[in-house]
Amino acid sequence: MAAVLTEIETQALQLSAPERGELIHRLIVSLESKPDELPESIAKAWDEEISRRVADMDAGRTRWSPADEVMFRLGAKITSAKAGAGQS
Repeated sequence: MAAVLTEIETQALQLSAPERGELIHRLIVSLESKPDELPESIAKAWDEEISRRVADMDAGRTRWSPADEVMFRLGAKITSAKAGAGQS
């Protein structure tokens, strides 16, 4: 079995980055999804969610935040969480 995995890995590493991403996605889906959840149905659900979010943005129903502000807040939360974890 190890030889087969090594061969698969060798072949996978020869794929382009987008192809490797698609392979990773398919492998993860195969581990996490129920048998009736095919990649196509998952992709369709994401397409619908993306369309809904874009419509919300176009209609002004979402609140926008600058990326640097979001990253600053996330950094502060991470720092706080690390500090809290170190106090145990």
